[in-house]
Amino acid sequence: MGAKTKKTRYAGKFGAGYGTRVRKSYNKVEELQRKRQTSPFYAKARAKRIAYGIWRCLKTGKIYAGPAYHLEGKGKV
Repeated sequence: MGAKTKKTRYAGKFGAGYGTRVRKSYNKVEELQRKRQTSPFYAKARAKRIAYGIWRCLKTGKIYAGPAYHLEGKGKV
């Protein structure tokens, strides 16, 4: 009998029905989009994702459109 394992971070809500590859890639995307990014308007400030492709600078309060999940990289996750 195998040892019990915890459900993985953000993908824990899916359970085992989606497979490990899907859950691991979902965790990568969620981790990138939830952390605060550097703002293009103010170098020392941070930007936070509000919704899909919508970002807000926490210092200046400007709301702008950008990449969907991560500001710095537009490549594959």
